[in-house]
Amino acid sequence: MTQAPPAFPLRWERREPPLPAAAVLALGDAVPALAAATRDRLRAGARLGVLADGPPPADAVPTAGGPVAAPGVLSDPGAVALLVLGSEADLPWADGARYLGRDAGLLVPTTARPGPAAALWRRALGAGDGQLCVLVPGHALVADPPPPVASPDALEPYTRSAHR
Repeated sequence: MTQAPPAFPLRWERREPPLPAAAVLALGDAVPALAAATRDRLRAGARLGVLADGPPPADAVPTAGGPVAAPGVLSDPGAVALLVLGSEADLPWADGARYLGRDAGLLVPTTARPGPAAALWRRALGAGDGQLCVLVPGHALVADPPPPVASPDALEPYTRSAHR
C-alpha cells in the first residue's frame, strides 16, 4: 500500500556537532565496496545487521550464507541499496557510503538535521513501534530491524558491481 506524501516539504540543515554513527548506507555504485567492507568486519568478529534493498547484480551467484534481510522500499526500482547497522566502532567504512545517526527514532545523516523535526518525519513515514526508519535526501525506509548477519558469505553477491 502506498502512503500519501507528507503535506510539508522536507528540508535539511547542517548539524553541529554530528550525531554518533549507528548505521552506514550505500546506494547504487557504492554498494559493492560497502558489502565487501561489511563482510570483512563480520569476519573480524563485528556484530552487524544488514538490510539490502533491490536484487544483487544479475551475474551474482547465491551463496550458502543465505540472504540478508530485504525491506524493498529504499531505492528506485532496479537500483540496489545496502544499510548496515551496528555500534559505531564496528561499522565498516566504504567510499561513497553515508554514516547515519539516531534522531528521535529516525536514522538520518550524521551531519544533517531534517526539518520539520525528525519525530514528525517518523510519523509521516508510517513507522510503527520497534520499526527501523531511515530518512536521507531522496530516499526513505521503514522496515523491521534485521537480526545480526550469521554468515559473512551472505554479502558476497552484493560485492560484485553490476558493471562487471
